[in-house]
Amino acid sequence: MLTNLAKNPQMSDYSFSETSPSAEDYLRLRELTGMSKRSQKGATIALRNSLFATFIYQHDTLIGMGRVIGDGGCFCQVVDIAVHPEHQGQGLGKKIMHKIISFIDETLPENTLTSLLADVPADKLYKKFGFKPTAPQSVGMGYYTIKS
Repeated sequence: MLTNLAKNPQMSDYSFSETSPSAEDYLRLRELTGMSKRSQKGATIALRNSLFATFIYQHDTLIGMGRVIGDGGCFCQVVDIAVHPEHQGQGLGKKIMHKIISFIDETLPENTLTSLLADVPADKLYKKFGFKPTAPQSVGMGYYTIKS
């Protein structure tokens, strides 16, 4: 379902959808925004298994996205917050985060820990939505699957 953002005249060309894009479009937006490389197979699986996802299109072109992944009960993570560089600075990242926070607040059980890894300066956006650094109590860590 597409939701038009036309309340603001500058937003009339944009629409929201909760229907996942193709893996190719997803990977293309990740690349355009400087996010790390993911495989076609991984992208296909990831998009299918999102707890919640929201995507912004300009006409038929994917230009923004954000997802929530996890078990839906105790632990979740906000991932893939991205806005095409040519469309940044228009409040689209905030609109994506509003949709995500609405999902979290309305759907997830009390005391669900929702985490994210924030690149600087994007951490300023997430702080506006109540996210706080967890250090020194905890430190973000990662492990990447490597296959030859």
